[in-house]
Amino acid sequence: MKAVVTRVKSASVDIDGKRVAEDSGLLVLLGVAKGDGESDVQKLSAKICGLRIFSDDAGKMNLSCTEAGKGMVIVPNFTVAANCRHGRRPSFDTSERPEEAKKLFEKFCAACAETGLSVGMGVFGADMLVTSENDGPVTFVIDSTELA
Repeated sequence: MKAVVTRVKSASVDIDGKRVAEDSGLLVLLGVAKGDGESDVQKLSAKICGLRIFSDDAGKMNLSCTEAGKGMVIVPNFTVAANCRHGRRPSFDTSERPEEAKKLFEKFCAACAETGLSVGMGVFGADMLVTSENDGPVTFVIDSTELA
């Protein structure tokens, strides 16, 4: 499971002109890869929810999303799990099948919400317009297979 995590002043998701999610704090583009499971959901959600990337009173990145009173918008994005190693055309063979990926995406969102964070969600399989006002910019790429 891979995520592109960006600290944002605001993020929103629109589908067919209708706003389905909006918040400030983090924008998470989540890709589910073949072989991902419950342990990936738990490791990655704990890591992202606990990342200390918001400024404290001294101006240091020392607060998590929860501690800073922020929320997150999580967007399912199968292209994050793509393989771009060979040629110029990305391969999506490493991305999980939609049925399984949707289940894990929903479990990831639920795990983040269980921490008390406000969680806005994109819609799995939808054509979405994702808008963000990046803060910093502060952006990380996190792969659950690289977490302890």
